[in-house]
Amino acid sequence: MSSQTRRTFLKHSLAAAGAGTLFTVAGTKASGRILGANDTVRLGVAGIHGRGGSHIDAFAGMKGVDVTYLIDPDSRLFPGKTGQVKSRGGNTPKCVQDIREALEDKDLDAVSVATCNHWHALITFWACQAGKDVYVEKPCSHNVFEGRQCVKAARKNKCIVQHGTQSRSSGGWAKAAAVIASGKYGKLLVSKAYASKPRWSIGFKDTKEPPKELDFNLWLGPAPMQPYHENKVHYNWHWFWDTGSGEIGNQGVHQMDIARWGIPGGTLPVSAFSMGGRWVNSSEGHPPFTDQAETPNMQLSVLDFGETLLVFEVAGLCGKSVVGGKSPPRKVDNEFYLEAGAIKGGKFYPKDGNGKSESLPDVDYHVEPGSIFSNFIDCVRHRDHTKLQADIETAHYSAALCHLANASYRMGKQVPGSTQPEILGKHSEVARSWSDIKDALKNAVGLDVEKSTYQLGPTLKFDPKSEQFVGNSAANALITRKYRKPFEVTENV
Repeated sequence: MSSQTRRTFLKHSLAAAGAGTLFTVAGTKASGRILGANDTVRLGVAGIHGRGGSHIDAFAGMKGVDVTYLIDPDSRLFPGKTGQVKSRGGNTPKCVQDIREALEDKDLDAVSVATCNHWHALITFWACQAGKDVYVEKPCSHNVFEGRQCVKAARKNKCIVQHGTQSRSSGGWAKAAAVIASGKYGKLLVSKAYASKPRWSIGFKDTKEPPKELDFNLWLGPAPMQPYHENKVHYNWHWFWDTGSGEIGNQGVHQMDIARWGIPGGTLPVSAFSMGGRWVNSSEGHPPFTDQAETPNMQLSVLDFGETLLVFEVAGLCGKSVVGGKSPPRKVDNEFYLEAGAIKGGKFYPKDGNGKSESLPDVDYHVEPGSIFSNFIDCVRHRDHTKLQADIETAHYSAALCHLANASYRMGKQVPGSTQPEILGKHSEVARSWSDIKDALKNAVGLDVEKSTYQLGPTLKFDPKSEQFVGNSAANALITRKYRKPFEVTENV
């Protein structure tokens, strides 16, 4: 398709979009110029509410980077964020609601993506097809299929794609992973992660007409068409399956990435299991202990890597108690349990050390210099994805773990609270996490799980090579999604 044809197509498609006609990006390639040390990187920020503001601050404040586009379906955000760009970078960006309009600009070099989760992969996929480099927030995908397609699109189009898992900039976590890989403390038995931040009730919001400044059709994008309510825009979309991934795919993907980093050679597991529920204050909800959200705020997941179990704990009812119990603590951290002891907080605790710690030994490890934002720009200039701190393939594996755990949870069923899955009797760290979750529920909201019910997912066998569940068509339906045309991550890259 010629440039003139593309421009004509886009012009007519944009005009028709208001009448309900949808269109796809034509795939305009970037100019292909090699960026020198003094050349300006022209970047668009997609999704400018919340985390997008941090992207604007980081990129607009860099020497040699201009934020030339602000992209968001909600035009109410444009005046304030334009002022932010002017203040940080000195230029005035162009504001558009549709990412495809920005991707048609051959002078745009890169896109940073801070949209809702369900848009992360599609913008990355389209941007790579259009020859643009991408910084994409975590998780890079909304399902396993999307992540792999983004890897393929990045490699095929020779694009630089960085992921917003900032811990990859950390020498501390890199050293811990290197110590584990050295074998000094024996095999890694359990890589344990915690993502427990306060995630209480979001209540209930009535459906209504969306604000006139918000293109809700565009906001939904790949998600099914559905009524608008204010628990979707601008933050609580995290807690709905169509648009988010729950806390395990929100804060949790950072800890999931670190947990996987610590597993020598760890990519994807041979099975996934999850259990838990969503509970809030007993005085809220219809029936009690419920709100409008769908994803769990108390969740225990186990991903089996063969010699190593990855155990993941989410306990969102923390930081306070509404029944006068002991306030469950916030905990966002990673721990590594080895044959000789445990690595916690950058220290080693020998099994026979009576709780005393020792410093980690000196080992060789390497982290590419700079922040995760500056590292991205350096790699854009040098055209070397191997120097990225969090390359898209690294991102895909870590995000996929969140999706696999959620697949088990979503396929689960409510069981009596006294039900004891076999895995609790086999692994002490799994049992300890479930005990802690039950204690937190009792202390936070006064719920005795033993007298109630919880969601128990099946153990799903998984093939890391094919990236498919084994012999389970229902589970494999959750490897991808039914896309709403034309907002499709396609098989054809």
